[in-house]
Amino acid sequence: MFPGNWKADLGSGLLVFLIALPLCLGISMASGFPPTAGILTAVIGGLLVSFLGSARLTIKGPAAGLIVIALGAVTELGAGDNVAGYKRAIAAIMVAGVIQILFALFKAGAVGDLMPPSVVHGMLAAIGVIIISKQTHVALGVVPQGKEPLHLLAEIPHSLLNLNPEVCFIGLLSLLILFGLPLLKWKWVRRIPGPMLVLLTAVPLGLFFDLEHEHNYVLSNHIFHVGPSFLIRLPGSLASTITFPDFSAIFSAISIKYIVMFSLVGSIESLLSVSAVDSLDPERRSSDMNKDLLATGIGNTLAGALGGLPMISEIVRSKANIDNGARSHWSNFFHGMFLLLSLALIPNLLQEIPLAALAGMLIYTGFRLASPKEFAHAYKIGPEQLALFTITMLVTLATDLLVGVGVGMLLKVILHLRNGARLGSLFKAVIEEERNGKELTLRVQEAAIYTNFLGIKRRLQNLDETVESVVVDFENAWVVDHTVLEKLHTMERSWSNRRLFLVGLDGHEASSNHQLASRRRPRPVGAV
Repeated sequence: MFPGNWKADLGSGLLVFLIALPLCLGISMASGFPPTAGILTAVIGGLLVSFLGSARLTIKGPAAGLIVIALGAVTELGAGDNVAGYKRAIAAIMVAGVIQILFALFKAGAVGDLMPPSVVHGMLAAIGVIIISKQTHVALGVVPQGKEPLHLLAEIPHSLLNLNPEVCFIGLLSLLILFGLPLLKWKWVRRIPGPMLVLLTAVPLGLFFDLEHEHNYVLSNHIFHVGPSFLIRLPGSLASTITFPDFSAIFSAISIKYIVMFSLVGSIESLLSVSAVDSLDPERRSSDMNKDLLATGIGNTLAGALGGLPMISEIVRSKANIDNGARSHWSNFFHGMFLLLSLALIPNLLQEIPLAALAGMLIYTGFRLASPKEFAHAYKIGPEQLALFTITMLVTLATDLLVGVGVGMLLKVILHLRNGARLGSLFKAVIEEERNGKELTLRVQEAAIYTNFLGIKRRLQNLDETVESVVVDFENAWVVDHTVLEKLHTMERSWSNRRLFLVGLDGHEASSNHQLASRRRPRPVGAV
């Protein structure tokens, strides 16, 4: 039944389980879902989706990147009733899963190639800021008044002045562990999963502070209250974790909005993760994006039907999976199996986890999404990439994900037109081919930009088996986008039996010194 390398997959699955358990619980709580909803999704992703054609080394489960959408769905669809909002939100997840299945059947797995990296990273940075804005108050033990991200950020100083010391100590120590662990010199310490080390520290502290029982304590002449509300609360049995969706509002404008966001943002984030994981695969195996999207869609349909969070291919856990020696999809299966066993066998222990510890993990995740390094990286590629990154992030914070991403993509098109791209070349790649023995030359005319990249990619994916080298010549392209150069660079790394050469860029002006910076060729005076 098991492959010959099952021991490597079992060991990796166990380590990924140790990382995933607290994150699944934390993402669930931050999303307004029951704590076990994230575990349910990861169990489905591991035990079922692993065998439906999903990418080999990816870990399927809930992701911090969808917290904002899930929480928004619960809040808006519930209109004050979180239970009703949750049941209507999982109905939206179920329908979004069906749409993802249709995406896959219509070969829409290439949709990830239409997303400019700077816009995607700007969206993720905004999600990181939103997570921080919400979870900081949980880590401090304070209930904020605001609901929107900008209001919550503005309220952080007030929460700092009114923090609950015992709760804050657990949250702060959790952050110190997560930020400090990678800095330690001892390799054997760094091998311990940070989230699990947080739990090994936070659970005893919660018992020491007696968070299980309602009581007050006095510190510096101030009275503070603690109790079970600062701990995770789980259902009474494994069967009671299952909740069925409510389709009563499925045709409402709010439901349709969240169906679109779950299906589009979830698909894009998942496909981008699969692409990133493929580039890390030691065996350089390429995943079938449409098959993976189909598997994810089936998983989301089932997760929504049973009360789970939305599922994607999660990049952090997938990278940990590779780093720990995973060889096949069985590692994802074992990770799901261990999660199911934890929910069935140790529910009482899980209920001793302080919410402040989970908040610390989520703040750490949010910081990584919105790290200053992301801004520096965007600027290094070019000032226009930093502008796209920042504007997408700010618009998302002020409005929502769809508007933020839409504005970012529109701004990118405007920049291309300003740099010399013609309207007719925005969505159609004009390519001239020349074959010389085992070498194929593709001369790209007019523009090579993110909106017409699929035409270039399609040609590179349908190469004759006898072609050993491909030359992509951009000499006659007025604009060459960073997105195109990055995706071609990624494609080159995945090739094992042929070479890819990018030429014709010497006459272009680069937006920065970065090798993948956008380039434009000045038009002569009077040129049309």
